[in-house]
Amino acid sequence: MADFTAKRIEEMEAGHGGGFVKARAELGVRAFGMQVIQLPPDYAGYPEHDHGESGQEEVYLAIGGSGWLEIEGERVELERDVLVRVGPNARRKVYAGPQGMRMLAIGGVPGGTYEPPPATELTGA
Repeated sequence: MADFTAKRIEEMEAGHGGGFVKARAELGVRAFGMQVIQLPPDYAGYPEHDHGESGQEEVYLAIGGSGWLEIEGERVELERDVLVRVGPNARRKVYAGPQGMRMLAIGGVPGGTYEPPPATELTGA
């Protein structure tokens, strides 16, 4: 029997009012972090952050709509077919464009073992 899981994003558990889709947990991924972030039009409330403490690097890809990342004060456009890697110590903040944005965020610690944060686990809610 083949080892795979396939699910539609709309069928996955989401936190934060539907804005944080727990794709990693829904698919059973254990090796790296992976979430789908859904932001409404012109949203600017995504928290600025870095991962200097954990050493996690992240890759972002807009899979719907558009927006941008502000990385250490530099604006980097997020749109389909553009992947952006951000190192652990770089401060970043995500902004959605006028149509909103659905974004895939993937993260992991180079050479490390991934430990899922509790907020990314399924609650059954």
